[in-house]
Amino acid sequence: MAKTNPGHFFEDYRIGQVIDHAVPRTVSGGERALYHALYPARHALYSSDEFARSVGLPSAPLEDLAAFHLVFGKTVPDISLNAVANLGYAEGRWLTPVYAGDTLRSSSEVIGLKQNSNGKSGVVYVRTRGSNQRGETVLEYCRWVMVRKKDLEAPAPETVLPELKKVLAPADLLIPEGLDFSNYDFTLAGERHRWGDYAVGEQIDHVDGVTIEEAEHMLATRLWQNTAKVHFDATQREDGKRLIYGGHVISMARALSFNGLANAQMIVGLNGGAHANPCFAGDTMRVWSEVLDRAETPAPGVGALRMRLVATRGGAPFALKGEDGKYLPDVLLDLDYWVLIPR
Repeated sequence: MAKTNPGHFFEDYRIGQVIDHAVPRTVSGGERALYHALYPARHALYSSDEFARSVGLPSAPLEDLAAFHLVFGKTVPDISLNAVANLGYAEGRWLTPVYAGDTLRSSSEVIGLKQNSNGKSGVVYVRTRGSNQRGETVLEYCRWVMVRKKDLEAPAPETVLPELKKVLAPADLLIPEGLDFSNYDFTLAGERHRWGDYAVGEQIDHVDGVTIEEAEHMLATRLWQNTAKVHFDATQREDGKRLIYGGHVISMARALSFNGLANAQMIVGLNGGAHANPCFAGDTMRVWSEVLDRAETPAPGVGALRMRLVATRGGAPFALKGEDGKYLPDVLLDLDYWVLIPR
């Protein structure tokens, strides 16, 4: 009797199916150190316990995206081990900060299915929740992924496409308890720009670039216990290249956006995201941002910005799509998110 797990294929999923993912993970300061070693992350709230305490938190939490990767990584053996591509995200919300000592686990519910016209694969929609040792949901998000079929003769399921919000409303965002930017130290944070300095429609070229390395990507992917074959096994793709994990691209882009958005401290909402083109080792990433919206929050001194974050393979800043409406070939990532910033 076979004891190895080949992973789920498209025909294995059913609407309403709930999957509790294996291997809980207890977070330590090591995750923060490795995250900062992998990415040029310099946001003060995540770098300094003292800075975090000065704005009302008990200590510096784990980076929002690190928590996302950790929760995401748990889902891979059950959701995307046999994936062709991770296609998009929606309705992502960070609900409770993650601190050293917390133990996280993940579960996912299948909320949509659609077989592709070629009959060889289909798109699976899931809503994933990450929870801590107290049973509190620390974050939740939806994503959809294209998964191979094992049995090409398996009948296509009834198509179910979930209704997902294109944009989270400011009222949907959860502000961490106690967060207070009234006495925010702009000198220690690194920039003077606050909520009122950003105008809707403003675009920011973040200037800096990073060449993606194979070893760093594989270290990051292992750190989050992501087992997707396309990230490690070069024989999984016809071009013989390892596909850079999309979360690695997101974190690198977020870190590069520090220059111009140093005070955009906490990500609290993920409206949508697309890995527009594959990223490979040797690509040099540059990023730009656009302010899409602004909102007040009930927390003292805290405002919210809705931002578009675009990572390119060295492409021209502020170029996104061609006349045909498709992403330009140099665009790697198009991410729409809400972030908290001092007012």
